[in-house]
Amino acid sequence: MRWKNLKELTVYENRWFRVNLADVELPDGRHLDHFLIRLRPVAAATVVNAANEVLLLWRHRFITDNWGWELAAGVVEDGEETARAAAREMEEETGWRPGPLRHLMSVEPSNGLTDARHHIYWSDEAEYIGDPEDGFESDRREWVPLKLVPDLIARGEVPAANMAAALLLLHHIRLG
Repeated sequence: MRWKNLKELTVYENRWFRVNLADVELPDGRHLDHFLIRLRPVAAATVVNAANEVLLLWRHRFITDNWGWELAAGVVEDGEETARAAAREMEEETGWRPGPLRHLMSVEPSNGLTDARHHIYWSDEAEYIGDPEDGFESDRREWVPLKLVPDLIARGEVPAANMAAALLLLHHIRLG
């Protein structure tokens, strides 16, 4: 049942992504044209403090016209390690510098359309260094009790699947 990508043609690209058209051979020998999006890896990070509160951003996503809680996240730059990118993004977006990061999970949020991989990290300590450099990316940054995570997700207040999965795993790890 393996689909074979025989070749791809780039139909559009910029520094963030490429849109390709693939010639795909199905297991029965038929071919189909399939669009796909090639993306750079994404790194995300958060902190869970001693009070079992998680540092989150409340932000609006214009594409879906939706508000929700998220972890600080961004694109991994060329040659950058994912953990370093996660720490950089957290500092830039929250004003908090994380302590040693632990890998929580890597996920493919939409693997039927894109090759995106999101690498999510967490720490149990952080140092506040000042106002976030990229404060424009969120309306506010808050320490949210982990015990509220399942209800936030059930109410749709964590709309991104990768963020919901990461927060549920942190809830399990810390509150079991």
